[in-house]
Amino acid sequence: MSPNGRLDVQPWMRDPRTQRMLNALAHDGITARFVGGCVRDALCAKAVVDVDLAIDRPPEAAVKALERARIKVVPTGLKHGTITAVAGGRPYEITTLRRDVQTDGRHAVVAFTDDWRADAARRDFTINAMFGDASGNLWDFFDGRGDLAAGRVRFVGDPAVRIDEDVLRILRFFRFYAWYGQAPVDAAGLAACRAAADKLRNLSAERVRKELLKLLEAADPAGTIETMAASGLFAHWLPEYDGTALLQRVVANERAAAMSDGLRRLAAIIGTAGDATVIGKRLRLSTQESLRLTVMLAIDPVIDVAHGPAMMRRQIYHLGNALYVDRLMRLADSGWREAYRLATTWTPPELPISGGDVLKAGVPAGRRVGALVAAVEGWWIDNDFAADRAACLAELRRRVDLGEGA
Repeated sequence: MSPNGRLDVQPWMRDPRTQRMLNALAHDGITARFVGGCVRDALCAKAVVDVDLAIDRPPEAAVKALERARIKVVPTGLKHGTITAVAGGRPYEITTLRRDVQTDGRHAVVAFTDDWRADAARRDFTINAMFGDASGNLWDFFDGRGDLAAGRVRFVGDPAVRIDEDVLRILRFFRFYAWYGQAPVDAAGLAACRAAADKLRNLSAERVRKELLKLLEAADPAGTIETMAASGLFAHWLPEYDGTALLQRVVANERAAAMSDGLRRLAAIIGTAGDATVIGKRLRLSTQESLRLTVMLAIDPVIDVAHGPAMMRRQIYHLGNALYVDRLMRLADSGWREAYRLATTWTPPELPISGGDVLKAGVPAGRRVGALVAAVEGWWIDNDFAADRAACLAELRRRVDLGEGA
């Protein structure tokens, strides 16, 4: 099939590394075209991060061609037709055209093909099923460009059949809608997702976590989240869901701060009774992610921006800058802006004394050592961290002489 459209030639297409790789493949008679996200994002003027390609020959042929050109090749998914080429330090995922032979809702058995339309037909959504080349030619078999322009996220083919092939497509449907869609959501796709909602329990926690956090990082995910909740999609993986009121506040604050954090937004849709440990295990969160979730769901400390910079510094010191920002973004008070500036510019100092100084002051090893360090630390914090080591040692000496902590 001849190309049926055009896209603007992008800087990443002209990149010498891209050209070197394309030339190496073409030298061996391999047709390579850009596919999926890079084509989609180029069409809607979004920044392209990952450049993926499809080829019409088996992966072994591509490996041979690339290695001959001294381009590094990593066999990331050779049996599925995928390799990664690394040209000048930039990775390119290259996948042979495929057609599905068998699917079970989670995994697919595929066969290689040289049929571009057949490969496009097995992809999830029309906006992800387009191919382009370095000359700006576009192959769009299912009007993905039209859907992209209209803000439609539409399955390629029958939505119910496509979901039966891979249940993860339910979450991907909503993730892409959050990022690229405009109301109303595609009715056929939504109905199929609702009908298959119970099948989500068959997915791995890792896949659910990844899709959910990506969805939440969209510019304004609240409406999508509400639709998902109304469709019963959180029943198994996030029964703690408690609405989007706090999410909308967090999104507004993050937008003002030019940031976006999926985990922080996840915490915002979880009710106050949510158990961070239980949720962390269910979604297979990392230790650090579970800690952040625990801090965000905790009742205390209540972030206080009304009492000025000294209180802000006190709380930043106790929580740490990053965890402080996590809780700060949940505030309705406009005073969070000053606190945010402080949290991103001020580094909490280290306490100028330690237990060793207490021992040198003649205090025997034991519980009194820790008590005295804590007392001096409290005094140091109360004085807004202004006291230097000499002043802290003098305060320690005074407390030792008074018999404090004995």
